[in-house]
Amino acid sequence: MNRFADKVVIVTGAGSGIGRATAQRFLKEGAFVTVNGRREAKLQETIADFDPAKFFVHSGDVSNEEYVKRLVEDTVEKFGKLDILVNNAARATFGPFEQCTTDEWRKTMSTDVDSVYFCTREALPHLLKTKGAIVNLSSASGLGGDWGLSAYNAAKGAVTNFTRALALEYGARGVRVNAVAPSLTSTEATAEIEKSQDVLNAFRDRLPIGRAAQPEEIAGVIAFLASEDAVFVNGVILPVDGGLGASNGQPNFLTLLGAG
Repeated sequence: MNRFADKVVIVTGAGSGIGRATAQRFLKEGAFVTVNGRREAKLQETIADFDPAKFFVHSGDVSNEEYVKRLVEDTVEKFGKLDILVNNAARATFGPFEQCTTDEWRKTMSTDVDSVYFCTREALPHLLKTKGAIVNLSSASGLGGDWGLSAYNAAKGAVTNFTRALALEYGARGVRVNAVAPSLTSTEATAEIEKSQDVLNAFRDRLPIGRAAQPEEIAGVIAFLASEDAVFVNGVILPVDGGLGASNGQPNFLTLLGAG
């Protein structure tokens, strides 16, 4: 497939995980891609096997307003336009709410929410010209609460409704805004929790598909939402969760009653 030939894409948080897989998916499908992240060495790993004419490495912190202005300006200067923005950069901290410090709260909000606001605001004038698309990374944690992830829940909940609000405002003006909401995905960020067999077993009990997602599986859905294949999809928060959201929360009666 070459769905993104001549399209220009910015992917934030592209140094690892879902962001890396997404940047690589767009490159494989013909796009020009600006890869953003805080660690340039990780970004270089992302683009190592691709044509240098097709990518632009732009390292920096997207929670910094002035940096984001440069990120978008430099991308448009290099490639001449902007067609797609993928707001992927995020962080999460785990622990009881009473242990969540002001510093941790602010860092989560700045990385997960402020960055989406800054990138969207700077990209929109260019996306309006190209009738482009925005895909935000929400989460299953942005659709409901978790134990021990209160700041992350608040941040991803904000991304969820920000996506819907922008879809209402800009859909008729030619810019589609959607989000994906993954559940457990095997990345650097989840490596520690995936070392626990108890955690993996608990997730398997809740995920009908029986395993964690791979970053490439989330990237494929992001690419779909950004493509012309999804031209009439707007304001959607698409769960990519292995069936997690299909449950009403009650236990597996088949297992408990020995009928499964």
